[in-house]
Amino acid sequence: MTTLTIEVRRAEPNDAAKIAEVHRRSWEHTYAGLIPHKPLLRMLERRGQKWWANAATGPATLLVLDVAGEIAGYATVGLNRARALPHEGEIYELYLLPEYQGVGLGGRLFREAKGLLSSLGCEGLIAWCLEDSQQAVEFFRLKGGVDSVEGMEDFDDVKLKKLGFLWN
Repeated sequence: MTTLTIEVRRAEPNDAAKIAEVHRRSWEHTYAGLIPHKPLLRMLERRGQKWWANAATGPATLLVLDVAGEIAGYATVGLNRARALPHEGEIYELYLLPEYQGVGLGGRLFREAKGLLSSLGCEGLIAWCLEDSQQAVEFFRLKGGVDSVEGMEDFDDVKLKKLGFLWN
């Protein structure tokens, strides 16, 4: 009998190539048709292996979802960037490879990210997503988030509405 290990851990610089692959594939899956093609490609090109190696040691905390030694997802967390809100913590990103979505692993990564922020003394949490990303909207609602803040993201000549989900 084989035991499958699943753990959420802090990323290390040597995880960078795998995180870059997760980033590319998950963003293509999530944003194709939502974000215009050229801005999406530029965003993907900016975040290669070197970028992720730096992120693993940067000011934000980078967590990875490790499934049997393979990086299946990642989350970045830190202090809330929207100073007008009283919520102290923020999940900047949370993405999984498409084949790992829909089986509860995103929820596990979310709980770990939320728990880490809480353990660091952050009161309240915000996470943003594009309004037209129905999968993300549904995910955050199922996790108890309340979409009570709105904003806009600019992608060249296209402005897309984003929603801020709050947890107290």
